[in-house]
Amino acid sequence: MSVNVIFGSDAGATKAVATRIAKHTNGRAIDIKAASVADFENCSLLILGSPTYGAGDLQTDWEAHLDKLQQARLTGKKVALFGTGDQVSYPDCFVDAMGVLYDLVVEQGATVVGFTATAGYDHTGSRAERDGQFVGLPLDQDNQSSKTEKRITEWVSRLS
Repeated sequence: MSVNVIFGSDAGATKAVATRIAKHTNGRAIDIKAASVADFENCSLLILGSPTYGAGDLQTDWEAHLDKLQQARLTGKKVALFGTGDQVSYPDCFVDAMGVLYDLVVEQGATVVGFTATAGYDHTGSRAERDGQFVGLPLDQDNQSSKTEKRITEWVSRLS
C-alpha cells in the first residue's frame, strides 16, 4: 500500500506527528507547501493532518494551498485524517481543522477511514466530532504527549 501523509505545520509538532505516522505506514510525509495535486491522488491511502489555530481555523499553509486539495480527484479515495490541538486551552474548538479537512474531502467523494472514539479526551466541542466520535486521530501534544505513540500505533493498525 502506498501512503502519502500531507501536513501543515508552523511550530513543528504536526510535522513531527506526520513523520511518525509516515514511519508507521511506510509512507511519505509531505509538507502541504511542497505537495502537488498528484501527491493527493497517487497513493492508495491519503493521510491529511493539520493543527488547529485560533477559534478553529486551518493552519496557514493549508489555507494558502487549499486549492491543491480542492483540485485533486478524490472520488473513492481512502483518506484518513489527524489533527493536533490543545484541549485544555481551546476546549470548545479542539482539532476543529481536522473537521474542516473532513468536510472538504467528503464533499469531493473520498471515503474517510480511521474514526476515533472521544473517550480519553477532555474537550467541550469540536467540528471534528461526528456521531459521538472524531473523524480521525486527535492528538494533544501540549497536554497528552505521553499517549501519542500508543494512539498512533492503534490508529494506524485500523487504517488498512
